[in-house]
Amino acid sequence: MAPTITPPQEREPSAAAAAQPLTPGAAKKRMLIIVNPYATTVSDRLKNLVVYALQARYDVEAVDTEAAEHAIEIGREARDGGYDIVVAFGGDGTLNEVVNGLAGTDVPVSVLPGGSTNVVCRTLGIPNDVVDATEHLIGLADDFHPRRIDLGRCNGRHFVFACGVGLDASVVERVDAHPRLKARARQWYYTWAAVSSFYREYLRDPVRLELELNGEKTEGVTAIAQNSDPFTYFANIPVRICDDIALDDGTLALAVLHRAKQRDMLPIATRVLSQRMRASKHRQIEEFDDVIEATIRSISTDDDGVVRPLPVQVDGDYIGEHSELRWSVDPGALTVVS
Repeated sequence: MAPTITPPQEREPSAAAAAQPLTPGAAKKRMLIIVNPYATTVSDRLKNLVVYALQARYDVEAVDTEAAEHAIEIGREARDGGYDIVVAFGGDGTLNEVVNGLAGTDVPVSVLPGGSTNVVCRTLGIPNDVVDATEHLIGLADDFHPRRIDLGRCNGRHFVFACGVGLDASVVERVDAHPRLKARARQWYYTWAAVSSFYREYLRDPVRLELELNGEKTEGVTAIAQNSDPFTYFANIPVRICDDIALDDGTLALAVLHRAKQRDMLPIATRVLSQRMRASKHRQIEEFDDVIEATIRSISTDDDGVVRPLPVQVDGDYIGEHSELRWSVDPGALTVVS
């Protein structure tokens, strides 16, 4: 069982925010909070404080997830539950599961940050501090304006901000296997996982992939599909790979890393963390904009001629190995409140 972490930001939502009166005659909106109790910064005490504060403005029901993909099931059940808003309280992986349960419906989704990075939370303009985010939701009670955003698809699995194949997914797999270190070291553990995965799995004989797009093919060792910008964060620094991509433009942006060579890694790392240099302009990275659909397949085999599968992650959660993937976009597939 993953440890319960008491975060430094665990402070009670202000009495002023919780005490804001309802508009005269207005009924409380029904809110379902789907809580991942094992997320990096979630604790029972924090959950109780958040629910107590939100009850001033919403009719709140909270339910904990109990296993991987449980939030998908809860989200599906919420489709017909009469909720005005469903809130994912956890990391990006928790939100991904909730989204996969509610995609294609009119039920609005929002998020309370409880993970180590909270990419979607920041992209939507929701505060990355859970108490500030709670007060933000309280303030939205009388200014409720749901809107539609796009979702990406990977072999039928929706993703909100990104899907990665290759080195990126290997890093996520390694980090997810050690939740204690993930909670304590955060971005520094991701850095260690990236360096060690590169030297162990990609410097020699990596699984190579082929991207097929509009009848054209290109090869590489890692591919990323983005539905929004930035790709992720290193602490408070946005990590940018693809450019000119938004949650509501009806397309995906893709990037392929052609090779894994030691001499390329430092220049690429510098570019993805830079606010001036573009990673997509590195000679070993090829970017594709305005993508509607594409196919990724492994082109490597083992000594017996069996295809070597590719590691895959969606929204920062490892989902296993696949020999072939189909990426596509579902315009306006999710209703959000932010």
